[in-house]
Amino acid sequence: MTHASGSRHLDLPEPHHTLTSTDWAALEHAYGPATDAPTKLVALWDPDQSVRTEALEYLYGTLHHQNTLYSATVATALYVAAVLADPRTAWSVDKRRSSFPGPMRAELLSWIASVASEVTEEAAKTSRQVGFPLDDYPPALGILEIRPLLFTAAHDATHDPDRHVREAALTACIPLLDDPKLLHHRHALAPSIREVLGTSDLWQHRERAIDALDAWGEDSSGLEGQRNPFEFCDTDLSPNDSSPWERISSSGGCSEKPPF
Repeated sequence: MTHASGSRHLDLPEPHHTLTSTDWAALEHAYGPATDAPTKLVALWDPDQSVRTEALEYLYGTLHHQNTLYSATVATALYVAAVLADPRTAWSVDKRRSSFPGPMRAELLSWIASVASEVTEEAAKTSRQVGFPLDDYPPALGILEIRPLLFTAAHDATHDPDRHVREAALTACIPLLDDPKLLHHRHALAPSIREVLGTSDLWQHRERAIDALDAWGEDSSGLEGQRNPFEFCDTDLSPNDSSPWERISSSGGCSEKPPF
């Protein structure tokens, strides 16, 4: 597949190859063998927007249920990364009251961001503290192994003409840059994080920019974060009215930190 940058990601399997060559029955998601995954992933391209939306919800609710990584999550991440430059990812999906803006491409990038956030240094430290080291969990090791591939695809999307997609792409790049092989990209990406995420209309993006720049030793001065630390809490929302961005947070309650 030729990607947005005009280059070909030689090491990223073609999406059709991932769908047809993966032994999905041998992989697991939240509800057992992932035999339904190929059909659900193909449904992302359905002409019916409601069907596309349901397929997107499947990514979160089944393949990455409650922020959990499953063996099927790894193959799915390769598929999602490979399709990001497909023109059809510019199609729309249904939005809930709490959803973030943008086409399906932005939603897919936010899914990659959520998956990548489960294997950062911070996530690994927390896992060790609770007696569940990522080194002992094959799905986590699988995501760790493919982080450079996911980053290449996400980085291409940082040049997307749609600002919502660019913001989602940068958000996906940040946790992927915990990979030791990718650390050198941090300095080069810092200006975009300042200029795009740091000036976003969404406080979640602005705070994500501040957190990343501070953690990387880059300049975050002048960026404005969250004014009201409880603004994100909305007790009127039902669980079914939550956005994928909210599901990135597993705290289960109100927090001063954005849901990334």
